[in-house]
Amino acid sequence: MQFNTYSPIYMQIAEYIHDLILSKVWEDGQRIPSVRDMAMELEVNPNTVIRTYSLLQEEGTLENQRGIGYFTAKDARTLVLQKRREHFIKRELPALFETMNRLGLTMKDLQQYAEKKEKDDEIEPQEE
Repeated sequence: MQFNTYSPIYMQIAEYIHDLILSKVWEDGQRIPSVRDMAMELEVNPNTVIRTYSLLQEEGTLENQRGIGYFTAKDARTLVLQKRREHFIKRELPALFETMNRLGLTMKDLQQYAEKKEKDDEIEPQEE
């Protein structure tokens, strides 16, 4: 994982975990790597991972079963999806509309680009 300097590392790890949950690499209710294992995998201080896991536990994405380890919540994917959609609608969508306005793009233009992308995605050969 490559970290950037724009946000704290623990937040970047939280986003990475959200991505793992959304892409179903980590299923709901699944045991996840221990703090130490995750710290070694990401090459960060274990305290950083503890901070991330605590944050995700507070938001309801992770659960700590004392003596056993951390697990994704039973509805983790739904929670993360809801959180990401809310962020997109409140933060990213207004910026997109502002950029479209500056560039003179319409919703019809956006629809055409979306349809083209969808068509191109269908045509691309599947990796085996």
